[in-house]
Amino acid sequence: MRVLLDTSAYVALARGHAEVAQRVRRAERILFSAIIAGELLQGFRQGSRFARNLADLERFLDDPFVLPVHVTMETADRFGLVAAALRSKGKPIPTNDIWIAAHAMETGAELLTFDRHFEHVAGLAWTMLRTE
Repeated sequence: MRVLLDTSAYVALARGHAEVAQRVRRAERILFSAIIAGELLQGFRQGSRFARNLADLERFLDDPFVLPVHVTMETADRFGLVAAALRSKGKPIPTNDIWIAAHAMETGAELLTFDRHFEHVAGLAWTMLRTE
């Protein structure tokens, strides 16, 4: 099974969250969305450990089991479909999370997240993680 970490799952993994680490170890491949990278880089710049956090992210991305996922026209099309469906159901979620869901759907990966609002995205394979 391929997994895609959302931002909160990456942060939890970096902090040693047992459930996230276990799921990552069991995965055949870890996918990492460019959207998540953007959210992390924003957070790193707002914090006091930019260089350390960036170095940790770069090491993570250098792992041969981690595959960066870039935004394509297929991603954009899936984003549009998901956003329109959520709006018609009256169940909006944050815009970046729609992009992340689109990436998970495009790649056939299971999304690992702490955010329940992904339950509103039809056709998304996802796992709601538990806080420790």
